[in-house]
Amino acid sequence: MKTIQFRGEPALPAIGQGTWYMGENAALRRQEVSALQAGLDLGLQLIDTAEMYAEGGAEEVVGEALRGRRHQAWLVSKVYPWNAGEVDAIEACERSLQRLETDYLDLYLLHWRGNVPLEETIHAMETLQQQGKIRHWGVSNFDTDDLQELWSEPSGENCTTNQVLYHLASRGIEYDLLAACQRRDMPIMAYCPLAQAGRLRQSLFEDPHLHQIAQQKGISVAQLLLAWVIRRPGVVAIPKASSQQHVAENAAALDLHLSVEELAIIDRAFPAPQHKTGLDVV
Repeated sequence: MKTIQFRGEPALPAIGQGTWYMGENAALRRQEVSALQAGLDLGLQLIDTAEMYAEGGAEEVVGEALRGRRHQAWLVSKVYPWNAGEVDAIEACERSLQRLETDYLDLYLLHWRGNVPLEETIHAMETLQQQGKIRHWGVSNFDTDDLQELWSEPSGENCTTNQVLYHLASRGIEYDLLAACQRRDMPIMAYCPLAQAGRLRQSLFEDPHLHQIAQQKGISVAQLLLAWVIRRPGVVAIPKASSQQHVAENAAALDLHLSVEELAIIDRAFPAPQHKTGLDVV
């Protein structure tokens, strides 16, 4: 099984559980809670959420799913950039903790870069860490230049991870960002690894090369795409799965191996970038 390791932490499965769009429809709440719990049962410990998702609704779903089993999860949430100030971030984190029904986060991320100076955000994160409210902190949607600036700030080197869009049809991070993070022993968290909510999803799921490989391996195209994202060390995928069946499919992708020949076919169909491109965001 492929695993991921954050600094000073035990290894985690390289596929976690995303929660974007959860908590938006009360009629689906029971199904969403059950899906997250099924993922925990299958060992998918990392659960990623954010105060942005359904304006806290997703965090409430996660909190319900973790009742009595918080110890089984490695919990990640994210703060809005306008809440990332020295005081505001403390208050935002406390609101997230309340919704999540826990007294600490394993990882707290700046959701994307805003107008608050990085120095302020870093200080807030370090304070939260000292208070025991978070164990690690990191960023999301930071490109290489943003990270270089972050690392130049006092305590900026304590950033644990960078969560970015990454899937087969969006490979821009492979040009320089992925290597920059790997040199810092900083895992990449790949959101929307199945191109969820993106315009490229159809081209992936209808591609004949991917269909042929998936059929030969007896797996779904979604499982193939997940196996591709986590093929490299230092990358964890966080697909959203709102049904127990999809969670089980995601978990099974942890054990898939892609051959050199299969990877070559995939590369020809969806080539790696040959130049720097702007960071894709959805």
